[in-house]
Amino acid sequence: MVQLSPRWLTLVLKVVGAVTMTAFAAAIMPQAWIVSLATWLGFDPFPSAPLTFYLARNLSLMYGFIGMLVLWIATHIDQYRSLVRPFAYATTLFGISQAIVDAQAAMPFWWTAFESVSTIFGGIMIAWLDHVTPKESSATSDSPSSGSSM
Repeated sequence: MVQLSPRWLTLVLKVVGAVTMTAFAAAIMPQAWIVSLATWLGFDPFPSAPLTFYLARNLSLMYGFIGMLVLWIATHIDQYRSLVRPFAYATTLFGISQAIVDAQAAMPFWWTAFESVSTIFGGIMIAWLDHVTPKESSATSDSPSSGSSM
């Protein structure tokens, strides 16, 4: 069986967390920017209603906070390693759910493919990395007290 350094798992989790945290920007950007971005992406007209902006901003906040949690797990991987596999499975299931919701909302194919496929791929990659990396960090396994007595 292939065995990789735990650093790969930590790196992927850090990238996922950091990228997901960029959603915080959408939570605080001016409404005019949200409308312009939606128009640029081809979603015209963007409904200018309080509920629409509330939902867009709260979804962005949720993504941002999930990103923070993933980054926390990545930086404390030894302590929270047991959460990685359930997170990976939940991420994969979330990606499948995104595809269903996107189809129901008649989102463009490119949107659905990018959003859901990248989420599914990310979940599968994290699950695989969790499977092929040792459960103890390299720092713990390389320490003098972990292998032999002096």
